[in-house]
Amino acid sequence: MDMDTLRTLQTTDGVTLGYRVLRQSATPRQTLVLLHGMASNMTRWSEFIEQTTLKTGWDILCPDLRGHGASFTRRRLNLDCWCRDLLALLDTEGSDRAVLIGHSLGAQVAVHFAARYPARVHGLALIDPVFHAALRGTLRTANLMRPVIRALVSCIAVLNRLGLRRSRIPGRDLRKMDEATRAKLLRAGKQEEMVELYSSPWEDLKFFPVGSYLQELLEMIRPLPELARIPAPILALLSTGITYTDPQTTRALLAQNPRTRIVTIEAYHWPLTENPVQVREAIEQWCNELAIR
Repeated sequence: MDMDTLRTLQTTDGVTLGYRVLRQSATPRQTLVLLHGMASNMTRWSEFIEQTTLKTGWDILCPDLRGHGASFTRRRLNLDCWCRDLLALLDTEGSDRAVLIGHSLGAQVAVHFAARYPARVHGLALIDPVFHAALRGTLRTANLMRPVIRALVSCIAVLNRLGLRRSRIPGRDLRKMDEATRAKLLRAGKQEEMVELYSSPWEDLKFFPVGSYLQELLEMIRPLPELARIPAPILALLSTGITYTDPQTTRALLAQNPRTRIVTIEAYHWPLTENPVQVREAIEQWCNELAIR
């Protein structure tokens, strides 16, 4: 049996969450949860799901985080609600424990969830997690401007309640975008153009509400729980051209958890786009080791 279905979940506060479930057995198995990044959606993981060997031995859940894709809402977004939503998802799908695999914002959600619900987490695979103490570049600037960003979020919320908002926001297939980027930019050696495209807020805002984007920016720079508090093993995939954080500080903070393994990926901050095979193979090897412990 091979089931790949799209499902929805109604939260206690009335938000509809969309997610993808991939199962090849009627009997519940170990669970992987794939968490996308900022202003992204579940299609970022489509290529991974199609190609990974893990689906033969694991159930895979791939949600759109609240505010994204099939889980669209203009309500308040923060790590607290994303963690509650993830708990509801695991409960709904009958998963007692899961391995959480998150990229960027998804990594932040995974760490916060593991700190709050350690008994529900078998392991964490973090792709370019963002530590507050390691901020640099755009995120460091955003941290300095937090009061301004919060004020903008409040103003936009008022305007939205008055009906001043876009009536329609188009969807985005990130797998198609990633494939086109590799074909047109990366294979032509145009890495700088790729970074400019993927790091541009103006490009993201074509497909994402401004208020939601700013709220996510605030959550990205929110301090993470100490990894020493998290009993689960951690796989950290760090881009060589790490864009938003200081690599030495990031490695030192990851080392707080003695069960952390660090793997370097040849990429900037979008390894699922830039180097999907290396990412997939590193995750598969680590998950297979977890499965036999």
